[in-house]
Amino acid sequence: MTSTDETTVTPAELGIDPEKLKPLRDRAEREVAEGVLPSAQIAVARHGRLAYFETFGEATNETLYCVFSSTKAFTSAAAWLLMESGDLDVRETVADIVPEFGTNGKETITVDQLFLHTAGFPHAPFRPTDWNDRNRRLSRFSAWRLNSAPGERFEYHPTSSMWVIAEIIERKSGIDFPTFVRQKIIEPLDLADCYIGLPDAENYRVAPQMHVGEAMTSEDYAKLGMPEPPVTEVTEDAILSFDRPDVRAVGIPGGGGIMTAAALALFYQGLLHGSRVGGPVVWQDNTLSMARTVISGDYRDMLFDRPVNRAMGIVVAGDEARNFRGFGHLNSELAFGHGGAGGQIAWADPATGISLGYCTNGHDRNPLRLGRRGVSISNKAAHLCH
Repeated sequence: MTSTDETTVTPAELGIDPEKLKPLRDRAEREVAEGVLPSAQIAVARHGRLAYFETFGEATNETLYCVFSSTKAFTSAAAWLLMESGDLDVRETVADIVPEFGTNGKETITVDQLFLHTAGFPHAPFRPTDWNDRNRRLSRFSAWRLNSAPGERFEYHPTSSMWVIAEIIERKSGIDFPTFVRQKIIEPLDLADCYIGLPDAENYRVAPQMHVGEAMTSEDYAKLGMPEPPVTEVTEDAILSFDRPDVRAVGIPGGGGIMTAAALALFYQGLLHGSRVGGPVVWQDNTLSMARTVISGDYRDMLFDRPVNRAMGIVVAGDEARNFRGFGHLNSELAFGHGGAGGQIAWADPATGISLGYCTNGHDRNPLRLGRRGVSISNKAAHLCH
């Protein structure tokens, strides 16, 4: 697929105030102009169409970006289709679907715990290219051990649980995971420049990852009264490995999606309306309602001790702490989405019908600046219809 402006109309035609786009544009461009970020790309959509799409810095609107954990929404949405058809029940035990997984205390893990990050194996290792070797793939699942009892606590699984969800999708559908996502989601939604599993011929278009800024020290966190983030598998070397063509080709279900910000914004229009403009219905309304319903109950995040507000593989804005969940203060409590490493932003807000996609290849080592950027951009996008 190639980029197209066919779905782009004027902001005013979509009920968006053109004057309010300027502050959003300026904020998206600011850190590129200041030399903090090498490039950034932003898109806003409403009523199933693009209202705004622009790229700043060392890139163009043809440039593709790895969206990292924003990919989780695509993987989750693929599984929703199997729930809709009755082929998958979130109460099923994972080992009943993938027997090789049922070892080392993992026998009781349920499908919904995979989506909720409560399955208890957040640090389970998996080499991306092992996915292409079925024996190695299943051996990994079998060897994994628990860090905590299933259901005991919420602890973010950067990639591990989504590998299992992708395996479940394959076993339930009989279709390999990247093909399933392409045939059932990307093509019906007519998402140009959206890949879960990048063809070799498109590698030249992907913005290479760059780490920018200075990391905060333990003393910096202490002075600000902030908890220091735990060490996870999301290291600088791990981020840079996503520039390898063989890794990009896998379509890592927890973080390997590669696309434009426009594709990201239009995907979320699909999650709002169930289809593209004039296209086939992908998800029924009751499926979307189910998928966007918070099911995390009293689970709280380990870093800030706030309710995680997790739905079926995505995050819901919820209460006044929504800025800790990847949203702006001006988003409604119904807004939903999933951000990605390095500052990728992706959400839709049912209260306004707006969806936002923001991508950058500059991975800021300063999480405070990165967080403020995300909240500020989201606030300005959330306010476009007011």
